[in-house]
Amino acid sequence: MISRLPADHPLHKLFAGLVEQVFETELGFCSPAMTNYLTEMLVEFTHIDQVFRLHSVDGATIREVSRMEAEAHLGVDLSGTQRRCLLNRYIGDYTLFWTGVYPEWLRPRHAAGASRFEEYLLQGRRSYGIASELASNGDRPPASLLRDLSEHFEFCVHGLRIVRSNWESLPNSGRN
Repeated sequence: MISRLPADHPLHKLFAGLVEQVFETELGFCSPAMTNYLTEMLVEFTHIDQVFRLHSVDGATIREVSRMEAEAHLGVDLSGTQRRCLLNRYIGDYTLFWTGVYPEWLRPRHAAGASRFEEYLLQGRRSYGIASELASNGDRPPASLLRDLSEHFEFCVHGLRIVRSNWESLPNSGRN
């Protein structure tokens, strides 16, 4: 994952500190690779164009998980395996971001509607698992990290909720 902000940028430092504090200190989950990955995902997704970066061949933004794998246009330079790996990793990131940071956006819009939250939990776990199986030696992130994200998906969701709660309680967060 490539972050647009340098590691010494204040927002990058904020997310790195919050993620490390929550996962390593509060939850006792010591995995520097995982905390670094989650930090980079949060930093990357601070820009809405990164959250909704998949487009169809005609240039339309794809916002529905159900359409991502089928319709996303990633260019012609990727093999089928590389494309599936990248797409599944992105779907894992996308679903982890929404379920962990903004779960309220996944609630049904009407009383009879189905919750997308459960669907996103299942899809996120599944997508990281597929990406881990398709990753090649030397890929970044490595297959082992993608597998860990799959196996600990709900734990990561829980941790990201705490991260959000902690950043919202910071002085000058706009919620005081």
